[in-house]
Amino acid sequence: MSTSEIVKEGILLKMSQQKKKISPKNYRERLFTLTSHMLTYYEQEKGKKKTKKGTILSERIAFVEKVDPEENAPVHRQFPFQVAYDENILYLFAKNDADRMAWLEALMHVIKGNPKLSAKYHKGFWDDGKFLCCGQTVKNAPGCIQWHKGTFSSVPKLELLESSSLPSNQLTQLSALALYDYTAERPEELSLLKGHRYVPLEKISQDWWRVRDMDGASTVVKCVKCVSSFCVLLVWSCPSWYVGSLSRGKTEQLLREKGKEGSFVVRDSSQKGMYTVSLFSRALDEVNGTVQHYLINRDAEGKYFLAEKHLFSSIPSMIDYHQHNGAGLLTRLRHPANESAMSPPAAQGEWELRRDDVRLGKELGSGQFGVVQLGVWKEQQQVAIKMMKEGCMSSEDFKEEAQVMMKLQHPKLVKLYGVCTDCFPIYIVTEFMSNGCLLDYLRRRGKEARASTLLHMCVDVCEAMAYLEDQQFIHRDLVRTHTQTHAPLKVYVLDDQYTSSAGTKFPVKWSAPEVLYYTRFSTKSDVWAFGVLMWEVYSLGKQPYEQYDNIHIAEKLMQGHRLYRPQQATESIYRVMKACWHELPEERPNFHQLLSDLNAFEVDI
Repeated sequence: MSTSEIVKEGILLKMSQQKKKISPKNYRERLFTLTSHMLTYYEQEKGKKKTKKGTILSERIAFVEKVDPEENAPVHRQFPFQVAYDENILYLFAKNDADRMAWLEALMHVIKGNPKLSAKYHKGFWDDGKFLCCGQTVKNAPGCIQWHKGTFSSVPKLELLESSSLPSNQLTQLSALALYDYTAERPEELSLLKGHRYVPLEKISQDWWRVRDMDGASTVVKCVKCVSSFCVLLVWSCPSWYVGSLSRGKTEQLLREKGKEGSFVVRDSSQKGMYTVSLFSRALDEVNGTVQHYLINRDAEGKYFLAEKHLFSSIPSMIDYHQHNGAGLLTRLRHPANESAMSPPAAQGEWELRRDDVRLGKELGSGQFGVVQLGVWKEQQQVAIKMMKEGCMSSEDFKEEAQVMMKLQHPKLVKLYGVCTDCFPIYIVTEFMSNGCLLDYLRRRGKEARASTLLHMCVDVCEAMAYLEDQQFIHRDLVRTHTQTHAPLKVYVLDDQYTSSAGTKFPVKWSAPEVLYYTRFSTKSDVWAFGVLMWEVYSLGKQPYEQYDNIHIAEKLMQGHRLYRPQQATESIYRVMKACWHELPEERPNFHQLLSDLNAFEVDI
């Protein structure tokens, strides 16, 4: 098969088809290749094809569509879709909704001419001899939901940048942009021009908006919040960082007036239909600072990016990522310059706790940020209280830590209960983990732990990291992970860090080569750190690279030196660690792959 024939290719999680009633349900990562004639899947290793496992001729496909996720589905099975052919249904899982919709679009492009496409589909899984949506017990029974296949083939694809479910009195704050030309198919529709702006006037239904074009005409136009992500209009609320057509010169003046490290805005580019991120930093000029302008690009699949290796389905999701991770920029996007300097912190409201409700107890630990103390909230619940040491960091940065954690909710992450920001010292109030830091626990009681316990510790951390990976959040510091009696291990997102000579903060002994040499953080540098944490678990809390100081670690790593196999680790476990320590980031597995590998060991223990 030549590369030119390939319509789409990528790794998906595949559910076994259970063609026989006695067949067990299992899930396998496969490399899928779609051409104009067939969908083929292979065993794969590091994205490379191995043994062919199955082929479906495109002419035999009856429909492709999303599936309702399983109840309590794990994070790697939250974006399922289905390919129905003959009397079978292939259930697949994408890594996120954008990836799922890209596959659906590609599949529909291939099968749109099939003469026997189905009129209906089942939105629930076929499970244990019946469809979960309607209870029918025949696998090739007619679907129970109308399939709107026409929306796939005739309507251009656009992404929803931000939720459009705003009150009607806020509609004047919305902007609409056509990313593709669209010719009206009915008298009540409006033809759209690529790059042309429109003003949403009224949301008529879940799927339709009335908009006004530049000439003042108004009409009903199909919107994105429909059954699929295929629509003719992109609708977004004007976020605080968007300044419209502000000129380059005035943008630089605005950012310099703010003068804060990481101040930024997004503005219209001089190239029609394009956008630019303008960012202020003192990294290159400590006295005057510099303003760097980054054009927001799109790849062949329509993904947005500032740095080529970090792709996003929408501009807000891209901005949100770079607000937490520099990833190729001078610094991360810290402060929208269009915001009022006195705007209240995001923590205000339901996250703001009354200081009088928090009673301080004994000190649990300290670091460059300040101290952590045991506390009691409302005289009934034990909590951990992180307090900022005055002068060690700005109050804005401290509050940003809380804002990050507020967005991250997972059973294997330490819970944030709230913050106290009314005066100094500022508190971040979190779940109290009674056994403290993982390494302290291992050093105290590690010798009592069974092999299954050590494995479960690694699995718990890996589940949390897989979630953070899905949220496009880079942890940067897995040194401090917490345990609780008779409870799973949990990852603490807010950690103190080490400082390099360049002023960049990171934990040296857990850092990948690209971090030590180029300060390049990514989820793959988190994978490296996870491998070191696994080593700490299986060495029962030993210090990694104990024979080297920080200065010589980078040199040893580039010479190929790696941590030795701990006595408690089997050769198979050690292979997982070493996979995390490939010199090239792209050769390291992602966290979902690591989680699959670790879960496979459960059978052996």
